[in-house]
Amino acid sequence: MITTSDFKKGVRILIDGDPYTIMETQTQTPSARGAATLVKIKVRNLKTGQVFDKSFKSGDKFKEPDLEKKAVQYLYDEDEALVFMDMTTYDQFNVQKEDLGEKASYVTDGLECKALFFEGKLLDLELPLTVEFEVTEVEPGTRGDTVQGSATKPATLSNGLRVQVPLYIETGNVIKISTKDGTFSERVR
Repeated sequence: MITTSDFKKGVRILIDGDPYTIMETQTQTPSARGAATLVKIKVRNLKTGQVFDKSFKSGDKFKEPDLEKKAVQYLYDEDEALVFMDMTTYDQFNVQKEDLGEKASYVTDGLECKALFFEGKLLDLELPLTVEFEVTEVEPGTRGDTVQGSATKPATLSNGLRVQVPLYIETGNVIKISTKDGTFSERVR
């Protein structure tokens, strides 16, 4: 059991049957006699992604959610779903692209990542910090009157993403893209 004194950023708790991650915590001690100390937290629902502010009395107890983290590998597309394989049991499972949102565009052949499950249902994929894609098309860049090294041009990647890349990137180059914000990270080859 987790009590309000255990609350800190990153702790996961179960509220009304749903798993939450604590993002911020603040303790509020009242000045009036007999009033209970309040613990205010900002939490993110791991099922829906919604962020809430919640308040609890000091000493309240919570269960830890039964979360399971598994190493998985992406295998192939199947219509509007992505097929992954559990790296320990070799079981395969489908994930709808719309359930992953933006993360679906960073999934590439053979990608290994971590999957977070709650009660047997996939909650989230923890992607690597960067993924590699081939540049399929670049628009011509002009050096003009830019500060040295800061000039960029638009490029289209093999997964359909459009990103800004430095002027030296050409069609056929393989580059790393940040999975946090979709920006250019570095040229691989």
